[in-house]
Amino acid sequence: YMLYYYFVIVLQAYCIYHCYTKRNNYFWYFVILFIPLLGCILYLFTQVFQKRELDKAQESILAVVNPGKKISDLEAKFHFAETFENQVALADAYLDSQLYEKAIANYNAALGRGYQNDFYTIAKLEEAYYCASAYKEAIKCAEKIKNNSKFKKSKALFYYGLSLEKIGSLAVAEEMLQRFDAPFSNYKERLNLVQFYRRNNKLVEAKSLLQELVLESEQMTKQTRNTTRGIIKKVKEELAELQ
Repeated sequence: YMLYYYFVIVLQAYCIYHCYTKRNNYFWYFVILFIPLLGCILYLFTQVFQKRELDKAQESILAVVNPGKKISDLEAKFHFAETFENQVALADAYLDSQLYEKAIANYNAALGRGYQNDFYTIAKLEEAYYCASAYKEAIKCAEKIKNNSKFKKSKALFYYGLSLEKIGSLAVAEEMLQRFDAPFSNYKERLNLVQFYRRNNKLVEAKSLLQELVLESEQMTKQTRNTTRGIIKKVKEELAELQ
């Protein structure tokens, strides 16, 4: 009983603090205080979780309607305070908008601020170089961080494999891309491995992996099926082409 009591007290304290900092309606103070557990749950689901989802949705809509606004806001923020964090955020926005040269310039400038070994920034710089078809530069970035524990099965490893293929190092590229071949995961990367096999005339391996992916798709949860619908459609199309 005491554990339940303390849990409710902590939950109330969090909800009241959140309500105060977000300047929500005073009505919620009465709900939280006089209907302790139920009031807190109601507050969390209507004012905390739901608002987070709405904020994310609003950001997505604004990005579609006015894609330049995010960049202009981040540019203004960086010019106001030229910090490492602000420059990396600006570089990320350039990368997302396929402005690869600007992304590369800003990632390099950020690294030059005394953060030469920052894993995230080097990994994103590698991605930007790959997207800009500067494959040798992408490989150099990957080789700076490949001994970092974060590198294993990261996007940096993925782009490393793709870049190695582009310069003709097919055996090492295949080894890197195969590291993503784990059941019920990494669907995008495994589809790329299929396409690697097809590009390099390894049709038996491509067909085998496609069949595995189709079998897995039949055992997916509804949520996973919804998030991978486009990938699974492509998997089935590629398998049909090889039949």
